Amino acid sequence: MHPFDIQHALEHLPGWGHEHDALVKTLKFANFREALAFMLKAGFEADALNHHPEWTNSYNRVVIRLTTHDAGDKVTSKDMELAMRIEALLPH
Repeated sequence: MHPFDIQHALEHLPGWGHEHDALVKTLKFANFREALAFMLKAGFEADALNHHPEWTNSYNRVVIRLTTHDAGDKVTSKDMELAMRIEALLPH
């Protein structure tokens, strides 16, 4: 995706950024159980798209990094779709 397209898409993805050819977001939950429950739900969405995130979890914090390895580790529409599905799982 062109950087302009990425920046435009990020306008609809609150809290997401574009860093080092990846979409990134850090989430904080009330506790480990909530973070883990989120990761499980997001994992099912990722698997349905056959597009799996790089992520880390430390207690109540989940850091997500989305990039498409098959496209040379660049942001593609697959990353945007997964980010939108992840956003839909979060309370707003």
